[in-house]
Amino acid sequence: MRAALLAAACALSAPALAQVAEPAAVEDAAFSALSQRLFPLFTKLAGDRPAMIAVTERPGMGQLMSARAQRQAACRQEPGCIAQALVWQEDEIATLAAALPATLTAFDDGVAAQAMRELAGVNVILRTYGLGQVPTYAEIDGAGAIGPAERRAWLQAASWLSEVPRAGSLQRLDRSFDFALSLLDGSTRTDAVAHLPLDEGLNEGAFARARRTDWDDYRYTALIVTGIGPELADMPLSPGGKYHLRLAAQQFAAGDAPFIIVSGGRAHPFATRFTEAVVMRDALITRYGIPADRIVIDPHARHTTTNMRNAARLLMAMGAPLDRDTLVVCNPVQSANIGSEAFVARNGRELGYAPGVAGARISPTLLEWRPDAASARIDPRDPLDP
Repeated sequence: MRAALLAAACALSAPALAQVAEPAAVEDAAFSALSQRLFPLFTKLAGDRPAMIAVTERPGMGQLMSARAQRQAACRQEPGCIAQALVWQEDEIATLAAALPATLTAFDDGVAAQAMRELAGVNVILRTYGLGQVPTYAEIDGAGAIGPAERRAWLQAASWLSEVPRAGSLQRLDRSFDFALSLLDGSTRTDAVAHLPLDEGLNEGAFARARRTDWDDYRYTALIVTGIGPELADMPLSPGGKYHLRLAAQQFAAGDAPFIIVSGGRAHPFATRFTEAVVMRDALITRYGIPADRIVIDPHARHTTTNMRNAARLLMAMGAPLDRDTLVVCNPVQSANIGSEAFVARNGRELGYAPGVAGARISPTLLEWRPDAASARIDPRDPLDP
């Protein structure tokens, strides 16, 4: 009798268990936004299933995916080992870049070049936020000083998350993208998606005014005010930043430009809670009475190079003509640097192109500068401001 009852119980429970569905791939809004910001090319591929399948069937891709799977399997679930196994090798980057259709989406220097940048960006995130590699600008970038136990916890969470299905992800191709996104999210270094979209929020009024602006009425399309972040944790605006704002207010009163672009992210000091551009905007309004719809914020820039690049991006988004000059407003030392050959060389090293061209020097604190459309190029090798 007991055997019969057990058999009956098993017969009843088996169908119930069989009805349990596989976990659904859920949408994660935070990951989706970060993926689109850092990896626009591969995020586009993730949304095009036929293209994704076609890529996996291209010559060399089967061998590539098998080799990467074997490296991960050899790690036996050790998360640090998995992070290292997910790093893209140079030959793997070349193979995947070559497998992508050139018509997938438009980039100024082509799909293959953008693919290489995005895969290199994955590597930077894996190494910096997962494996403890010191970033180029260690004083403001990276995960900070964390102990081995905490680092392992972050790696373990990233390993788990990268295997949980996510809608719109690249997990079917390779889990490295979601592993990298998990590391950034886990370390709360999601600066790249702060204040997006930039034509809304604090910039909404200025963008609306830009749509009805006659640019021919002004000598310059904008005044660009560069950042000069403080080094004290509770200081929202440095003394140098206050000097920049006085110069900007003085120059704006001349009426030569319709907008002031203030540029600076959460850079100085490390992991500060203040976004420099937002603080600068507030000061221009409260201290100098500049109308809010005349001020545009770039809340992401972390360096002088990206101050200029991001200003160019904003001008393009506002519809400003790129064949017209802007006026850079900053202290004499920084202004001399922006106008120097050394700055041109630095842009080449760090960005791979010139975000614009310096023009006439008006004064020690005023420099004409013409933006370049190459500034639109997204590069996640700087994952906090791609």
